[in-house]
Amino acid sequence: MKKVILFANTDWFLYNFRLQTAIGLKQAGYDVVLVSPPGEYVSRLKAAGLRWIGFSVTRRGMNPIHEMMTILKLANLYRREKPLFVVHYTIKAVIYGSIAAKLAGVTHILNTITGLGYVFTRGKKIDLLRNLVENLYRITLTNTHIIFISQEDRQLFRNRHLVSGTNDVLIESCGVDAGKFSPPPDQMVGGKQPVVLFAGRLLRDKGIMEFAEMAKLIHHTQPDVKFAVVGRLDTGNPSALDCDLLKQWQRDGIVDYWGWQDDMVTIYHRATLVCLPSYQEGIPKTLLEAAACGLAIVATDVPGCREVVHHEVNGLLVPPRNPEALVAAVEHLLASPDEREEMGQRGRELVVERFSDQQVVQATLALMRTLDHPGKVEINR
Repeated sequence: MKKVILFANTDWFLYNFRLQTAIGLKQAGYDVVLVSPPGEYVSRLKAAGLRWIGFSVTRRGMNPIHEMMTILKLANLYRREKPLFVVHYTIKAVIYGSIAAKLAGVTHILNTITGLGYVFTRGKKIDLLRNLVENLYRITLTNTHIIFISQEDRQLFRNRHLVSGTNDVLIESCGVDAGKFSPPPDQMVGGKQPVVLFAGRLLRDKGIMEFAEMAKLIHHTQPDVKFAVVGRLDTGNPSALDCDLLKQWQRDGIVDYWGWQDDMVTIYHRATLVCLPSYQEGIPKTLLEAAACGLAIVATDVPGCREVVHHEVNGLLVPPRNPEALVAAVEHLLASPDEREEMGQRGRELVVERFSDQQVVQATLALMRTLDHPGKVEINR
């Protein structure tokens, strides 16, 4: 049986973004192995019938000796498991995994660019780090196959000569289960308190500060509107929101923090609309889920968001870092129930047409079969 390893920097990432891909590969006859640092989602991955191997990798480690040892240990893991394919997700996994896979002689190395990450969204303050990451990408992506989930990210990598343009493919998003994420029954619609929902990791780069400022401004004129925040504090990310600030917002009645929720379908059914004022995205799963549930969306006009939200079609796009623009867009949709409903319908149609999880699985399988049997299967590049 042909083996494929999926490696990411957290078990949370594998569970939330690549579970259906892993299951689909297994159902297609591959021996699937998941690799990540240990965490609370390991039991869920195993419960899905998937094999998992723990591998520690620090998300912010900079000690060159320690980092080189990490790469060598990963290479040893690959030698021991002897996969035909390795698939890497997130920046550090892509860079370290590519080096390790080449050292181990892995036949097919697939690197998935899930987003540009912190180093591409922080302006000139971290130019040195950005240049380092770009140079590492140029070196490590050579002689690998690159999967982009966003056309805009793909174009940026080509423009910066990080990829050659001959070894990359577009497989949009991580996919969403449009059967599970669907609009609420008719009896649940209407008559509820307006809820504007932010769902995602609580990072400044996700626009959580602008969301709170918008909520504060709207509360002055519409105190009945609830601004709900769902997600977890990601303390390993340099852009993480300060926990004390979140508590202060709650005390001041600016936002309601609902914590991390496993049952997101129920959460979306409670929402009137979804708002994500992010600075940069790959393809945000939150927006795919919201659209699949028939919700109108307010998002920022940035890469990733605008691939899901088409302005005045299934939502409204506003400039990033602009709370006043968010206020205008959210207030407009709160006052326009018929427009919200039409946008929600068109958003769901978009997800079903382009972003279903089964489309992602089938595209991934097509790529792997093409690489394993060149010339026999065509893939959409």
